Amino acid sequence: MKEILISGSLALFFSLFGTPILIKLLARRGYGQFIRDDGPSSHHTKRGTPTMGGIIIIFSVIASYLIAHLLTGNTVSVSAVLVLGLVVALGFLGFLDDYMKISRQNSRGISGKAKIIGQVVAASIFGYLGLQFPDKDGLTPISTQLSTVRDTSITLGVVAVIIWVAFMVTATSNGVNLTDGLDGLASGAAVMTFIAFILIGVWEFGESCAINPGSNCYQVRDPLDLAVLAAAFAGSCTGFLWWNASPAKIFMGDTGSLALGAALAGIATSLRVELLLIPLGGLFVIITMSVVLQVGYFKLTGGKRLFRMAPLQHHFELLGWGEVTIVLRFWIIAGLSVALGLGLFYTQWIAS
Repeated sequence: MKEILISGSLALFFSLFGTPILIKLLARRGYGQFIRDDGPSSHHTKRGTPTMGGIIIIFSVIASYLIAHLLTGNTVSVSAVLVLGLVVALGFLGFLDDYMKISRQNSRGISGKAKIIGQVVAASIFGYLGLQFPDKDGLTPISTQLSTVRDTSITLGVVAVIIWVAFMVTATSNGVNLTDGLDGLASGAAVMTFIAFILIGVWEFGESCAINPGSNCYQVRDPLDLAVLAAAFAGSCTGFLWWNASPAKIFMGDTGSLALGAALAGIATSLRVELLLIPLGGLFVIITMSVVLQVGYFKLTGGKRLFRMAPLQHHFELLGWGEVTIVLRFWIIAGLSVALGLGLFYTQWIAS
């Protein structure tokens, strides 16, 4: 528990005080956000705001996680290292996309096809490596069982697991990317989900088969260390939110949104709560589905729109809602979604 507090506190400190330094560096180099002309007119005032803030989020997480282990004398776990590797890989992909947009001064970064391929390749490597490195009990970072609130009896083959993990990571990272359209929206929602992962990791550790054997115990390789990692992400996102809240002084960019999506999917997979990520990340799911519905409705009706604009947050902007109002109400939805997810997790344990 001490390690969790150290990791979260250090990440908050690094992000809170490191972000203004990054803002100055990015502003000095002219790395400002490009705003599309077809978006809400209120966004035009944000043109030139420093972007690629995901750099400080990733740095804060890695630094705080490693220092927490150094101070406590505990070794890092394979599960957390694999998640961090996935986060760095997708963060780098997002960085390339952000840099291309800035250098070209338009919204065309990496092509959509190339971005998807990059996400799938990185996630597939994560999925494959996650099936390696068994501990003394034979547990690997990723299970071959499909998991809901815990592992189920449904066994997936190695290929199926890799495909499933690739889908999860790609869908989640793009979901966070679509949510990151208003000041503080994605970072605030991510904080809530990472806090949920802290609670789940601590609970799984306390009720693990190694500590509390029984018919209802959890067989997860490194639940407590994943909670330490989740604490680092929660602290880092909170510190970044101080500067990202409206009016934002910096945006996380694809560097941050793709990395955070990778972290959410990676931690959920490693904690064996894959399908629980749907309610825990309910806001990300809702916003992603609004885009899917918009595109599907547009094609089926020959050009008609279901929403004034997708993703969903921009629909409400065009209806006249203020940005802060939308963000606060969407945060409420995110909080209720996390509460639902934690309720389902605990209810299953009680029922069993």
